[in-house]
Amino acid sequence: MTSQDLDAFAAWVEDLMRNRGYDIDSPRGGGKSRIADEAGIHRAAVTRLLQRQSMPDLETTRRLARVLGVPVREMLIRSGRLTAEELADPHDYLAAPAPSAEFARRPTLEEVADLLGVPADRREMFVRVVEQFLPNDAPDQEEHRPLADAATTTAD
Repeated sequence: MTSQDLDAFAAWVEDLMRNRGYDIDSPRGGGKSRIADEAGIHRAAVTRLLQRQSMPDLETTRRLARVLGVPVREMLIRSGRLTAEELADPHDYLAAPAPSAEFARRPTLEEVADLLGVPADRREMFVRVVEQFLPNDAPDQEEHRPLADAATTTAD
């Protein structure tokens, strides 16, 4: 990562902070402390980023994205950590035309959770919650049935 990358990312984050009402410019504005508190990160991490000293780690980036209301994907790409090609948008995959049965299969709920970045320790809960909103095919297929097939099944 170059200093230009860090500068461009920090400038973008500064704009996001200002646009969301954080007073990061005045010494007593409290914006840096407020965003750090809301994100659950140390104030020094915010300061280091805004002073172009260092890029935040992945967890700090994730927490800042949540507070600033931007997708983590966008934060990672803009930070230069990953390219758009390296971090494929799961919406592109899910919105793609359905593959024919002879060439591919539909993703399972576990695969969709992975595409959406659901943490491993929450994946089982994600699957259970999503299954509640999908029609039942058969009781023995609930856990690993393909998402799109389940979503296109109609209830009688």
